[in-house]
Amino acid sequence: MSAVAGHGVTDVHAHLLMPGLHAEVERRVPEEVQAAADLELRRNGLASLQASGRMIGERFPRLTSVEARLAAMDAQGVDTQWVSPSPNHFYPWAGEGLATWTTGEANRLVAEHVAQAPDRLVGLGTVPLQHPHLVVDALDDAVLGRGLAGVEISSFAGDVELSDERLEAFWARAAELRAVVFLHPFGCSLDERLDRFYLSNTVGQPTENAVALSHLIFSGVLDRHPGLRLVAAHGGGYLPTAIGRSDRAWKVRPEAHGCAHAPSTYLSKLWFDTVVHDERALRWLVEAAGADRVLLGSDFPFDMGLDDPVGFVRGAGLAAAEVDGILGRNADELMRTRVHA
Repeated sequence: MSAVAGHGVTDVHAHLLMPGLHAEVERRVPEEVQAAADLELRRNGLASLQASGRMIGERFPRLTSVEARLAAMDAQGVDTQWVSPSPNHFYPWAGEGLATWTTGEANRLVAEHVAQAPDRLVGLGTVPLQHPHLVVDALDDAVLGRGLAGVEISSFAGDVELSDERLEAFWARAAELRAVVFLHPFGCSLDERLDRFYLSNTVGQPTENAVALSHLIFSGVLDRHPGLRLVAAHGGGYLPTAIGRSDRAWKVRPEAHGCAHAPSTYLSKLWFDTVVHDERALRWLVEAAGADRVLLGSDFPFDMGLDDPVGFVRGAGLAAAEVDGILGRNADELMRTRVHA
């Protein structure tokens, strides 16, 4: 093991690309896939889509092959990865029938992938967030049917925000199962305003994280479901370092008083990965949420991830005990008491 005694290094933010799944979706609904591609072009701009295509092509083995994944993990000094679907597999536009099939197939493929190295890989599935009445069954399929540790969700899907009352049964079931819910945006509703300079990612992703977490906090979801194990990608975006503005709104605005306590108090009820790209930001995150709520993440193997996630944490100027927790102990404790299939 690469971290402290009794704990290996765990990367909670790593992805799996499932080309066969996407090919079948294209075969079934080519017009809808084209419409989704047109939206991506509008949101990202041609230059970014072309650069992303080249990047994915270069990293394709690490996105699909267990052998390539394990070799890369060894090079990074990572013992365990939590593997979640590449967010392009959310298909938030899919109708009920297709969405049921894609989520079930994604859960199956993730389970098959991690089963090839069960001592080193942990799987997270997905749910059709745009169809709230289907998400509990999809969660059960992932956790109880496939033995996955939880599911990955986007920041919104269609007209469904994370504060939507129709998701109450999902949050309750996730808490009951003690399943990990990994919040990872795909796409930003600011659309064409971010269609150049790769703003769709550099600004869009942290914005979506902050908006989604704010929906959860201000709507009282975390009050009603205190057992939720929600991990936010990208360090929670802008929210942890701008949480004072949320506290002010909660104090002075009646419509912002849907949660029982000041918004900043909920940061210590969530978990955050380390994909913040700035040592100062990592220190601020630790100060805002607590070192025990921060987990090593890399966004493996995409180019906007951390090439040396362990070195990044070790070089951030944190206390040794804080580093040890972030590298592995916190993730181990989060997993220890989850419900197994």
